[in-house]
Amino acid sequence: MWHVTLTVGGEPVNAAEIRTALERLTHERPFLLSARYASDRAEVRYWEEARDVDDAASLALRLWGEHRATAGLPAWSVVGLEVVDRGTFQRRAMDSPAPALVPAGGVRPF
Repeated sequence: MWHVTLTVGGEPVNAAEIRTALERLTHERPFLLSARYASDRAEVRYWEEARDVDDAASLALRLWGEHRATAGLPAWSVVGLEVVDRGTFQRRAMDSPAPALVPAGGVRPF
């Protein structure tokens, strides 16, 4: 299991439209842990079952484009990607005094 944080960005869109699109994405991909958004960027976090980090990264880089039409996502590009193994994710969570950025399954503004 790999924890993925995918960040996309591009031309600004109406914040309500991106929120609605991200909510549709959570229905299409129920494994999505959380999403944050602004009018010109979004970040999605989820777990990926992949053989290795290369496969997890490859799948993550395709996620936005593969769901663009069906979820109504903006034509934004990937601007950031982080893929870490479960152990690294858990160590970070244990070391961090702050709560999770977004509750599981939640979609909220930055």
